[in-house]
This record gives sequence, structure tokens and C-alpha cells, in this order.
Amino acid sequence: MRAVDLIRKKRDGGSFTAAEIGFLVEGIATGTVPDYQWAALLMAVVWRGMQPDETAALVDAMLHSGSVVDLGDIPGPKVDKHSTGGVGDKTSLILAPVAAACGVTVPMVSGRGLGHTGGTLDKLESIPGFTVDLDLPTYRRIARTCGLVLCGQTAEIAPADRVLYALRDATATVESIPLITASILSKKLAEGIDSLVLDVKCGAGAFMTREEDARSLAASMTGIGRALGKPVQALLTRMDEPLGRTVGNALEVRESIDCLRGGGPADLMEVSLELAAEMLLLGGVAANLDAARDRCRRAIADGSALERLRRVIAAQGGDPRVCDDPEAVLPRAADVSLFRAGCAGFITRLRAWPIGQASMLLGAGRQTVAARIDPAAGIVLVRTLGDEVQAGDVVAEIHVHPAHADRLPAALDLLREACEIGPTPPVPS
Repeated sequence: MRAVDLIRKKRDGGSFTAAEIGFLVEGIATGTVPDYQWAALLMAVVWRGMQPDETAALVDAMLHSGSVVDLGDIPGPKVDKHSTGGVGDKTSLILAPVAAACGVTVPMVSGRGLGHTGGTLDKLESIPGFTVDLDLPTYRRIARTCGLVLCGQTAEIAPADRVLYALRDATATVESIPLITASILSKKLAEGIDSLVLDVKCGAGAFMTREEDARSLAASMTGIGRALGKPVQALLTRMDEPLGRTVGNALEVRESIDCLRGGGPADLMEVSLELAAEMLLLGGVAANLDAARDRCRRAIADGSALERLRRVIAAQGGDPRVCDDPEAVLPRAADVSLFRAGCAGFITRLRAWPIGQASMLLGAGRQTVAARIDPAAGIVLVRTLGDEVQAGDVVAEIHVHPAHADRLPAALDLLREACEIGPTPPVPS
């Protein structure tokens, strides 16, 4: 086989056999198929798509490009959650310790930011000392002792996806149902879980902007996951406005800790608790969703969820004092600029996409594979959808390093694009 022939085949609308997909995946994992050929192949897949059997073969090949972990020696259910990505989506940092405190082991292998959306690993690395790079023995030990582990792909887990994940981000090939399905399921099914909860975002700030596309993605992932022997439950959640009040890595960690203390914005708490409850239900530790929700709320109220987060931070080399005093531990931007309302009225729209773009521009995300993250950069929404404002009121804080001050005008333009103010409050959708 030759990669160039397979690129041409997909470009012209052909379908791959399992053997051809295996050849290509082995090639990206070993370097025998260079990344520039895979970049062309990714774009061909975006344009031409894949049949369900092709997608299933891609999942299987990427899953078996490394080790498939067996956590059967750890008692109790092993359940994970994955989100398809959103602006301000820090639910993993909240629901993982909540579910662990309720008796579910959460072996969470996460990814970095893609495009305008943040990544769980980037958020975690804003905690001083926290390491997301674990070998398998350490991964197993932390999962056993803490009831959860929050890490990136080990060298052994789906190594092909590690390469393709970064390549997709840099080649504008993220928004593809087969590629998203293969990326998520290959690393999730390799990490040793019994079942999986999916948060499929839809709306203007999601990769799947149309509900029908989000439903197709959910059906793709649940169908292939179940065919491979893993119960998978998918929830569709809206991503038109940012989730919560913060966008940016250290800022989102701070907000997540606030949620685990019993505070936090209502929209963020609602989504986090609903996903955690689904994890408990799939894990068999709650009889129904109402019971699962109650149990999750108790884990926050009695402090056991925050304690789980403290334990895993310490186990992974981070500073656990962040759970007690995040302001003293987390990095802070040297400069904070203000975005103000241009007129009086009500905030009728607060678009997630331009806010995510602004945050990335400020340094909270990557515009190239090699770009460095500024953990302190980002945006704090002082006002949100439906709030009444007067001309000159502060709508958002812009946290930026002085070295990136030249990006501030463009970030302000994006915030003006994001924020609409009208004479009457928005009608709830």
C-alpha cells in the first residue's frame, strides 16, 4: 500500500478497507506515513466523510495502536465522561471528584484545547506542579488510591490519536464526525473503563453548530461504543454562550473549585451534576437519576468531592493548597483590562465562539501546534446573558500578559462581536 494512493482514493469518494485503515494508523504511529500526508488525508475525510464500518475500523486501529488498560483489579465501576468541547467547559474538573466521592472510579484521560475550545489538560497544568504525563503503573496507582486520575494519554494509550489530535487542531479538520468519534473512543476505550458518558455540545460555540449534526455525532459514538462492548450514554447540551463565568485555564480551575465548595454559576452546576448523575447511574451505584443527583449534591455539601480533588492534585505532584486558597496558588495575569457596555439595556446575546477566539488570541489556547499556553490568560464575564447594564458598566475582565498587550484591540473587537445589548431581556429558549 502507498499513502498517496489512499489519499487519492478518499479524495475521490472511495471507502477504505479495515486493512487500509490499519496501514495508515500504523504509519502515523510509527512515522512511516508522514504528517503532511495525514494532513491531506484528514482534509479528504472532512470533505468525503466515512461510512460507519470505516469509522469503526478507525476506532479499532487507533485503540490498538497502543495498550488497552485492564483495571479489573480495582474494585467497583470504572466510568468516565467526555465532552466534545466548548467555551468555558470545565465540567470534568467538577464531576470527576464528585463521581469519585460517590463510589465511581474515574480514570479520566483527557486532551488539550482544540481550536477555540479549552482543554482539560491545559487547565490542570495551570496548577503549579501538576503533571498530566503519567506512565501506566502510576496511572493505575493513582486511580486505585484516589478513586480518580486526571491525565493525558500515556505513551501506551492510543499513541496514534496523540499525533492526530494535534494535527487536526493545526489543519482545520476538527469538525468531522468520524474523526471526532475515533479520537474520543480510541483513548476512552483504551483507558480501562466499564462505561462512558458523553457530553455532546451543540450550538454556535460548539464544533457541531447544528442540533442534527450533534445528534449524528452522539449516535455515531454510542453505536460504535456499544458495538465494541461498552455501555455509552450521550447527553446533548447547548453551547451558544460560554459555560460558567470564566474562559481560560487558571481562571476555570478557580471557578471549578468554587463549584466544589458549593458556589459557582447555576448553568455550570446544572450540567456538571447532570453528567455526574449519569455516571453514577451507568456505574450502578444509584437506582435512578433522582437518587444519583441527590448523592452528587451531598458529596459537594459534605466536602468529600473537594477532598477527592485535593487528593488527586497532591498525588499528581500539584499544590493541594489550591483547593483552600486558589488566588494564592494559581498564576495571575499581570494586566487586567476591562470591556464595558457601549449602551444601556439587557445582554441579549453573549456568543461563545468569538469569546473563545478572544481567549485563544490572548494566550489561553493554541493557534499552532507548537504555541505555548499562558495559564493566566483569559476572560472573566462580570455580566452574563439577561443581565441589565448601563453604558460604561464592566461586562468582562480581560486577563493578559504584557507581552501580548498588542493583541488586546483584536480581543476587544471579538468581545464587541460577542456581546449584544437590547432594550428588553432575552426570551428563554
